[in-house]
Amino acid sequence: MRNHKNAIRLILSSALALSVLSGCSSQSQETAADPANAANSASAESTETAETLSAGGEDGVFTIAYAPNESTTESADARNGLAEDLSEFLGCPVEEIQASDYNAIIEALRTGSADMAYMGSQAMALGVERTDLEPIVMKAEDGDPEKAIYHSVLITNSANSDINSIENIKGRTMAFVDPDSTSGNLIPTAEIIQAFPDDDLDSDKLHTNGDFFEAVSFSGSHQAGLQAIVKGDVDVAPISDQILASEIANGNAAESDVKIIHESGAIPTEAMVVAEHVTQETRDRLTEFLTSYDNEQYFTDVIKVPGARFIECDMSDYEDIIELNKIINEF
Repeated sequence: MRNHKNAIRLILSSALALSVLSGCSSQSQETAADPANAANSASAESTETAETLSAGGEDGVFTIAYAPNESTTESADARNGLAEDLSEFLGCPVEEIQASDYNAIIEALRTGSADMAYMGSQAMALGVERTDLEPIVMKAEDGDPEKAIYHSVLITNSANSDINSIENIKGRTMAFVDPDSTSGNLIPTAEIIQAFPDDDLDSDKLHTNGDFFEAVSFSGSHQAGLQAIVKGDVDVAPISDQILASEIANGNAAESDVKIIHESGAIPTEAMVVAEHVTQETRDRLTEFLTSYDNEQYFTDVIKVPGARFIECDMSDYEDIIELNKIINEF
């Protein structure tokens, strides 16, 4: 559907050679005066309670989960702005969970602790193995479907004169982002395997100290990985090109601090996904709200792409990444 598919399929072939909303509810008023009406009222309330519980939780609150990349202190005002606007649109309280990692987000969606979450395609690929998730909108630069892509880049400190391409990373120290990160783990893993066809690599070897890399770690976030490069704590780290640009624009790193030594093919952008318990009516309303949302601060500070907007999407936009995840984990 979008121009990321050919790039992902190339990697694939290489790897093979929250009424309305889930948490919104209203209390029934007791107006019955006689036993029959009271019984009917109790029955209706019981049905409503059951529907509310199955949709999003008994507290009547719609909950959005964010990963560390999006739940920074600097983006708190923008996230709160969306929560307030969505609360007004839906007519119920909206809160957020700042999850420790993507695994925690998936578990929150599975158990009903969260109703919606912002995640990348690798986390989605892992999530669909544990619960029924559905992406409803994805980010797109300028709201253009053809720009609903980004890239994973490998970076090193500019002072590393002997690391200039992906071919120079063997035997170095590497800090991946998160096991469930698309641009911070899945894609760079696939690209490294592709770049070293004679090394008989698999995911385990790339994530084991002393095999391909001298030492391997997970930084926990793209921002932390970037800082590890700037400080010289590790030799190489993958990062989303959009987050890298945002961090430089916000003064958290200088362009002269790092150099890009490899860029992946196009990757489908992150999406807002809803949990299995969220009703279709709620999904439709969320899609309506998000595709018309135009608070620039949110897209700049949280989504990390100034001028971006949400566009509708579905699982077909991520099927190639889901398949790639299966292949990499079968190596």
